[in-house]
Amino acid sequence: MRSARVLLLGAIVVGLLVPPTVASSEPLRSTHVARPSIVWRPIPFGGRRRREMGAYSRRHYGEWAWRLRRPKVIVEHYTDGTTFSGAWATFAANSVHLGELPGVCAHFVIDTDGTIYQLVNLRLRCRHAIGMNWTAIGIEHVGTSDQQILSNQRMMRASLRLTVWLMDRFGIQARNVIGHAETLMSPFHHEAYPSWRCQTHADWQHVDMQAYRDRLRRLARRTGVPVGPPPAWIDPHC
Repeated sequence: MRSARVLLLGAIVVGLLVPPTVASSEPLRSTHVARPSIVWRPIPFGGRRRREMGAYSRRHYGEWAWRLRRPKVIVEHYTDGTTFSGAWATFAANSVHLGELPGVCAHFVIDTDGTIYQLVNLRLRCRHAIGMNWTAIGIEHVGTSDQQILSNQRMMRASLRLTVWLMDRFGIQARNVIGHAETLMSPFHHEAYPSWRCQTHADWQHVDMQAYRDRLRRLARRTGVPVGPPPAWIDPHC
């Protein structure tokens, strides 16, 4: 009995020490794809920031919630900077953005050498794309242009592997892997503030995301991950 108690205590301790890199509030699907190497570098996301995210969600999506449940979209970004450390510091600072808290963040950042860092647990909503944060996982790439990332083989290899793995884990279709600049055309875009409904960013333009999704589909098919039908864009009337 004593040895059983010791084993149980050890299991609990190990469970507490393992970083929650794939944690979700919903059951995960069985996966065909091996998890890529991910370095856990969490930003502060305690009770205060969660409450701020809950209040943000109530204002912009009509419900008080900070949990990310059953994500349907993956949004690709670039940091518009040159270092992972700069991106991490920006996201960790939790600074006011567009007059509101919480500050911006993303779940993952991919460095120029192909290292994948996870900053935020996947059970948490991150503020990375207007109208999408209620249902989207955010992936940032260190860089200042789409082409800079598309031409970096190590970054693209890491980005595609991470994205296909997330597609497989959460049942996300390739058509719902979008660039930040494509968010207004997504059927999942929802923004309660009229003055924010047509706001987006310039990172990952449609033509560059078409090239990205072509590569993504090829990798998904090779690994047995369903890609789904072609994109079903909407007219945002912006």
